[in-house]
Amino acid sequence: MATLIPSKELLDLYGTGWFPMGMEDGSIRCFSPDPRGILPLDAFRVPHGSKKLLRDPGWELRVDTQFEEVIRSCGRREETWINETIVQSYLALHRAGQAHSLEVWRAGQLTGGLYGVRIGGAFFGESMFSLEPGASKLALIGLVDRLRTAGFLLLDIQWTTPHLEKFGACAISRQQYLVRLREAMAASVRWNGN
Repeated sequence: MATLIPSKELLDLYGTGWFPMGMEDGSIRCFSPDPRGILPLDAFRVPHGSKKLLRDPGWELRVDTQFEEVIRSCGRREETWINETIVQSYLALHRAGQAHSLEVWRAGQLTGGLYGVRIGGAFFGESMFSLEPGASKLALIGLVDRLRTAGFLLLDIQWTTPHLEKFGACAISRQQYLVRLREAMAASVRWNGN
């Protein structure tokens, strides 16, 4: 049976710059990378190839309707850090209104999405998945649009990847990250689930 990371403990980790990951042996370890990957909301850009996806009316974006399926889909890969303890811990955080999913649907089917944690004006992106080409990109674009509209200050992506760098992702020092984190957590923003 999976253990559960208490929601308060999980939020405290994020609030101090840490996040948990499941290990192959079933244990949980916490990380605070230096440098830290962020996606600056004011520098976010949609790569040229993704703009065509946005014009396709067949996509539908939903919020928080299939959180458990999103997190489990993110964990369905050969190497994953999303074990049952992580799933159950984030489900509890979702029930508390602090963890959210953005889902991309097509023809009534969930085809991609992402999930993360929200504290104040900070959103901590955890993982994303795609069953159709472009679906996770659409989830990310939808997330950034929502965060910008609500006045969020920080989108934490933990580590940068070449894929995310195309959207404007960059790495900053842990010290810079902690300053931005404190400012973002103090911001008063409202997550709109519609």
